[in-house]
Amino acid sequence: MDNLAGFTAFVQAAETRSFVAAGRVLGISASAIGKSIARLEERLGVRLFHRNTRSITLTSEGSVFLERCRRILGEIEAAELELSNSKNAPQGRLKVSLPLVGSLLNPVLAAFVRAYPQVELDLDFTDRRVDVIEEGYDAVVRAGESADSRLMSRQLGLFQLQIVASPAYLARHGTPAAPEDLARHTCLLYKFPSSGKIEAWPLPAWSGLLAAGLPTVLSCNNVDTLLHFAESGLGLAALPDFAVRTAREAGRLLPVLGQHTQHTGAFRILWPGSRHVSPKLRALIDFLAEHVFQKG
Repeated sequence: MDNLAGFTAFVQAAETRSFVAAGRVLGISASAIGKSIARLEERLGVRLFHRNTRSITLTSEGSVFLERCRRILGEIEAAELELSNSKNAPQGRLKVSLPLVGSLLNPVLAAFVRAYPQVELDLDFTDRRVDVIEEGYDAVVRAGESADSRLMSRQLGLFQLQIVASPAYLARHGTPAAPEDLARHTCLLYKFPSSGKIEAWPLPAWSGLLAAGLPTVLSCNNVDTLLHFAESGLGLAALPDFAVRTAREAGRLLPVLGQHTQHTGAFRILWPGSRHVSPKLRALIDFLAEHVFQKG
């Protein structure tokens, strides 16, 4: 049991990069965390952390040992879950990272809370690339594929980027008939927060058009802002079909260059593959898969 306590203290300290924060999570003092890890290092005969007065960082041996400890603790957690009453309602806290597409996800998340009132959602809305395991997330929702082999995933549904503009804008500037016509139009561009790169529009000639320079009044990392600018008649934007559906049905936005667009994307939910899927996480995965892209 002392070994398990040492493993737990080590993993918490490694994930929080702080003895104080690890102690807060485990309900013990920072001094107790430090002593537990010191005993573990003495028993193993290796140094697990580089320490200074401001921070701690893993040694190379500590990094290797961290993955082993996570698997060990994950197996223990799985065993406990299997022995628990499977009929218990999902409950507890879920830390989830979500993209900045509130119009798509907020209604579904509200419905999830109504269906599972014992689950506490800790939501972080951002389009940056997060490290699910290192940052302690139970799951993330993102567009596209993940190259992280440590994660499991499930597709939530497909979407398409559509180029749209308001009727007022098109009345003033005309409707582009071909991609090269964009050189005479104002463009509203999405910028990825992690890299600062501009998201490609679903056009075969996009790279050349962007390199040649497009008239631009806005580049930002928020879909809702792009939508508002487009509806306000300030330019053309490439937006997901679910984000523009209401505006298109109301006639506030019109599609352009539809015959030239080529795009299909996917939203996925991803979670650490080394952990047993708890009832609360399984409930969230199944609920999102069923409701985010409801048919009809």
